[in-house]
Amino acid sequence: MERIILYYSEGGRTKLVAETLAINLRCDICQIKDLKKRRGFKNILSSTFDAFRENKTEIYPSTINLEKYDTIYIGTPTWANKPSPAIITLIDRCDLRGKDIVLFTTSSNSDGEGTLEKMEIKVLARGARVVQQFNLKTRDKSPAQLQKDTKNLCKSLDLDLY
Repeated sequence: MERIILYYSEGGRTKLVAETLAINLRCDICQIKDLKKRRGFKNILSSTFDAFRENKTEIYPSTINLEKYDTIYIGTPTWANKPSPAIITLIDRCDLRGKDIVLFTTSSNSDGEGTLEKMEIKVLARGARVVQQFNLKTRDKSPAQLQKDTKNLCKSLDLDLY
């Protein structure tokens, strides 16, 4: 069974969660990069608007061959209770037919429910099956605490089964 984690991270918290998952689940990992500038006050406002409107963006890599993978983890930070534009773009470009998907999101305040719901709708429309999903709250947590919380989620959700 081959697995891969695809994720986007702007501030580094989602990256830390994805890397911790990859280590604990012994699977491949690929960071999706948004080619649009997202840092700085004006860009943060624009990014929030893009997420809310579900605008697409240019990403790198622009597509990913997922043929050899049975299970795909897709992770994103929560922006305006939606997935990041990079992840929306990625999902729309991938062939997910017949794939098992684990969705995850990181958030400061929310439970990520709206983000996970939107991602689930999109991957189901692409022919995938969502087998698990979770949100990890990151507010006021140290990197060590985020790693510990991620490891605990791996165990409590039996993520090594997927």
